[in-house]
Amino acid sequence: MMDRQSIDISSLTELAKTAALKAGDKILEVYFSDEIGLVSKDDNSPLTLADQSAHFEILGHLEKTGLPVLSEEGINIPYVIRKEWDYYWLVDPLDGTKEFVKRNGEFTVNIALIHKGTPVMGVVYAPVLDWMYWGSKSVGAWKQVGNGQPFKLTEVSDHNIRTIAASKSHMNPETAEFISQYPKAEIISMGSSLKFMLVAENKAQLYPRFGPTMEWDTAAAHAIVKAMGGEVIAMKEMNSLPYNKPNLLNPDFLVRSWHSQ
Repeated sequence: MMDRQSIDISSLTELAKTAALKAGDKILEVYFSDEIGLVSKDDNSPLTLADQSAHFEILGHLEKTGLPVLSEEGINIPYVIRKEWDYYWLVDPLDGTKEFVKRNGEFTVNIALIHKGTPVMGVVYAPVLDWMYWGSKSVGAWKQVGNGQPFKLTEVSDHNIRTIAASKSHMNPETAEFISQYPKAEIISMGSSLKFMLVAENKAQLYPRFGPTMEWDTAAAHAIVKAMGGEVIAMKEMNSLPYNKPNLLNPDFLVRSWHSQ
């Protein structure tokens, strides 16, 4: 069990990367099988055997640290308990279940470390694509493809809006209106938290999201975007997207490939 007074972000990053890789293996076993075990949750969102298998795999790794774990597929932990947490893990074992069901490969494992309402480290892994992203303030943001050499993702000085990332499944009037402000911009779509990663790699400069997401959908990718010099801001308040709220539903937000301050 880890002493919370001696949090080592570097070692926790390696642990989270291992957990994400192992969860990815569990997901791929189901992905390439004949039966994915598709059911609907109470909110009508899809759930598969892969979501559950990845959840338990990740839990087995993260529980060794002694830090609390809040996972989309875990138990509902009341705010009266969560509000006392200093550091904790925030996990989406399979982000993009709809993409998983479509078998287009655009889904991810998301593991974040939160400290006092702020994502301080994140790991995003796309098992089919074999893309691993990670980032924290101390090491910056990184990407590794397969067994290739990791490379650093950094903010660029050119902030011209050439490309905007948009959701494949959630294009709505608010998003279309936002995009209309940039008539010359190309629109690029990907599933799950990979839209954040398009911004982290500066393949897109903006990603607006109008519509419901949960804290576990965004936390890991938020940490990586922050580590490369970008930001994720709540549209209405124009401040950094907050975490460990009483209600875990995110407000509308904007991901930007640079920091405004």
